[in-house]
Amino acid sequence: MKNKVVIVILCVIFVGSLFAINRVLKKQEQNIDNKNIKEENMSVLEVMSDSFEEEVLNSEKPVLVDFYADWCGPCKMLAPIVDAVAEENSDVKVCRINIDENEELAVKYGIMSIPTLVVIKNGEEVRRTVGVVGKEEILEMLK
Repeated sequence: MKNKVVIVILCVIFVGSLFAINRVLKKQEQNIDNKNIKEENMSVLEVMSDSFEEEVLNSEKPVLVDFYADWCGPCKMLAPIVDAVAEENSDVKVCRINIDENEELAVKYGIMSIPTLVVIKNGEEVRRTVGVVGKEEILEMLK
């Protein structure tokens, strides 16, 4: 009877270990996929709190800032549109800010819903839109 209990305990530990290993491998795979996506699109700059002032507020060009989150479906829908704007408009800097990794910026800019696009010129917000919008509307915001 003791042997059966030991075997059951070992099986539970083994199965738990397999689940943990699987979770780690999936997370690594997801990180690799996210890195590849970011490397493919070098036109859009991923900005963090520590680089925000330099990259956005002190930019000589107008800046389109895309506040997003990885888990947000509408953000994923908007991303290719923002990418296209970035690739086609060299007179504008385009940045993305992950609100989960940069909560203080989301609070500072009053981001209540995502995706939110903010246009910043000379360090000041000049326009804002919330939700998925078309390329034409984004280009109109940048005028």
